[in-house]
Amino acid sequence: MAEAAGPRGARWLWPLLAVPGMVWLGLLFIAPMYVVLAILFGGVDPILRQPVPVWNPVDWDVAQFRYVWDHVVGAQPFFRPALVRTVVYVGLASAMCLLIAYPVAYFTARFAGRWKGPLLFALIAPFWISYMMRMLAWVNLLQTDGLVNRTLSAGGVFDVHENWLGGRPSTVVLGLVYGYVPYMILPLFAGLDRIPVATLEAARDLGASRWETFRRITWRLSRPAVVVSLLVTSLPMLGDYFTNDLLSGSPDTSMIGNLINNSVLTPGQTGQAGAFVLLILLVSIVPMLVYVRSTRTGTDVQS
Repeated sequence: MAEAAGPRGARWLWPLLAVPGMVWLGLLFIAPMYVVLAILFGGVDPILRQPVPVWNPVDWDVAQFRYVWDHVVGAQPFFRPALVRTVVYVGLASAMCLLIAYPVAYFTARFAGRWKGPLLFALIAPFWISYMMRMLAWVNLLQTDGLVNRTLSAGGVFDVHENWLGGRPSTVVLGLVYGYVPYMILPLFAGLDRIPVATLEAARDLGASRWETFRRITWRLSRPAVVVSLLVTSLPMLGDYFTNDLLSGSPDTSMIGNLINNSVLTPGQTGQAGAFVLLILLVSIVPMLVYVRSTRTGTDVQS
């Protein structure tokens, strides 16, 4: 009887351990997402211009989503430029984050030695400072009379008065890189630190050079961590609006997050904000499902 109870108890153990996570997911993701859908497919009060959620899916109206969709792919696609800019900005910023984060994570995992702890502390330190404060520091640096222009002018030798905050896409992309690169370093470090040193030593003993060892062993084994770090970094960027507001403020550099924020603040357009949120969800869920499927089936993420 004891032996029979053991497997039966083990069968219920893992579902019970998953209950807190499922409750957390339900309260903080599924329920809020359903509220967004109820507002998106609901109505608008004709007098107060406030959203009127419709909780019964049978009564949902797709008019607001159709309006947004028609102005993304239709004859008057005035929402499309912001969506394209979002994809371009997030792609460039994610690639730059990877170029910066991978060498830092690789050095910390392989060569830091007794300095690994202080270096990890330094990498985690930016999380203790609010994102707004870090962006405001960039505003001070990039002002016309800020430190960047004074450095470029070499103490007054050259006349440099660049308006870095005047709607430059490069400023927005660099701001995204600065704000989100810590999110990429830590997953990369975790993946690189788990690679067995004995595997690398075996490759060197078999005659592989340092570059071949990195290309054939380290890079291949770290590719799942690269995919995770790209997801962790790029997904929050898709909804970012604060960076553009502080470092540009120009509609020529607006992203989909700015469309969401403006729609929420405009009476009668809250449903449009829900449509933009749904578009972000549909775009972001594809790479997440691909990664989850590849990890469950044991296939290589990048093969």
